[in-house]
Amino acid sequence: MTWQRVLTALVLIPVVVAIVLCTPTWGVAVATAVIILLALREYFALGAAIGHRAYRLWTILCAIFLVFAQFLKSIASHDGAEFPWASLSFLPFVFGVACLTLWTKRPLVESLPAAGVSSSALLFVAFPLSFAIRLHGFPGQGPRLLLFALAVIWASDTVAYFTGRAIGKHPLARHISPKKTWEGAIAGVLGSLVVAYGFHYWLTIPIPDLLAMATLGNIAGQIGDLFESACKRSAGVKDSGALLPGHGGVLDRIDALILCIPVIWYYLVLVHPHL
Repeated sequence: MTWQRVLTALVLIPVVVAIVLCTPTWGVAVATAVIILLALREYFALGAAIGHRAYRLWTILCAIFLVFAQFLKSIASHDGAEFPWASLSFLPFVFGVACLTLWTKRPLVESLPAAGVSSSALLFVAFPLSFAIRLHGFPGQGPRLLLFALAVIWASDTVAYFTGRAIGKHPLARHISPKKTWEGAIAGVLGSLVVAYGFHYWLTIPIPDLLAMATLGNIAGQIGDLFESACKRSAGVKDSGALLPGHGGVLDRIDALILCIPVIWYYLVLVHPHL
């Protein structure tokens, strides 16, 4: 229901903004880890709904270490040190999955699905979302950049939702999410652009770059949203969970952020590394 969505947003948004702007990067790392664990729990449930049981504990341990590695990397970036922290998460994960496959008591017919769900959980949920830590630790204006990424998606979701309900007629991806429309998607991009223009008063980044970041982040976010919808449709469920009234589960709430945040991060480091 609409009132539930609005009420939940009114409670969550101030809390998230306070964490982003008022806590150090290690605090954001802890919050990110909690969100990732909740999202992984829901992702594993989607896999279990079609009979694919992940190696849950091992995936969770590697996801936590990945968050820690991203935090260490955010610290190292301040003094110019370089070390492939992320690879220290992925390589043990691969070896661990291989060992679990070889010595598990599960039937061998479950090995490939278990490895697939575990790997996709780490790659689709934990890894891209962990860039929230890197973005928050960006030298000089990291917290504002992370808030920018969040605001881009919040604005897009809100404008797209109400525009789609009001005038949406042309389905964006009928076989995946029948309620999403091209009208809503385009309006969502415009909403993100308005937010990007407003942030130019707060960020030392040229307006054209802010608009480009908002556009690319919005497109990536909508792809992430549709991908999560495809996963839910595959599992035969409407929502990934029921933790957030009016929004579904945690994964439903962060699906767009999962791809938006790393896109904005990589735009910054590739186009404006001097910042």
